[in-house]
Amino acid sequence: MKLLDALQDEHALIDRVLGSFRSYVDALVDGMADAEDGARFAAFFSEFAGHFHHDREERVFFHALVTQAELPAERGPVHALAHEHAEMAQWLREMTPLLERGPLSDDERARLQALATRYSRALWRHIDAENSVLYPQGAERLARCGVRELADRPMSEAEAAAREGAAALLLRYPPSEDAALTRGDGCFMCRAHGDTCKGLEAEWWTELEWEEFYDRDASD
Repeated sequence: MKLLDALQDEHALIDRVLGSFRSYVDALVDGMADAEDGARFAAFFSEFAGHFHHDREERVFFHALVTQAELPAERGPVHALAHEHAEMAQWLREMTPLLERGPLSDDERARLQALATRYSRALWRHIDAENSVLYPQGAERLARCGVRELADRPMSEAEAAAREGAAALLLRYPPSEDAALTRGDGCFMCRAHGDTCKGLEAEWWTELEWEEFYDRDASD
């Protein structure tokens, strides 16, 4: 599915820019970064990751899962991941004034570092959950309903500019990794698992899928 291929490519870029963002914030706290680059990072996450990437996920892919594959919108993976979009957008709004402001006080630098850590960790785990569970499983269920392609749209000027600006940021602030963050595939790695989502099988599987699972398990 071309849309999902595009979304996964965008995940790869967002993943790298998150690492660059963490490098930038660390450098800013140490007085070694250009404060004006903060606004460029804010624009990337707002315009490209939010208005372009998350918007198409919700308006096209999530919508198709609900309307075409008849999967629940009020609970389960679609609900949980859409909720994370809104949650992370709120965290970004909290960070943006600090990123766009001039010199920060010690308290403001500490707050920015804490917000950046929370935001990046959440988005990294969100990407892992979508890549490993929602995209492949969602595409499979749409295919069962005869849906093999979904509509897409081009970037707006602001979205394209934000994406283009990321290239320079990646060069200036090489991506760093968060050694304290555990990443991986599957529902158990998702922040929502056990909280707002019981997991793919519990939320999406039909009685037939459970019967097939138990039959396979019994034959092994």
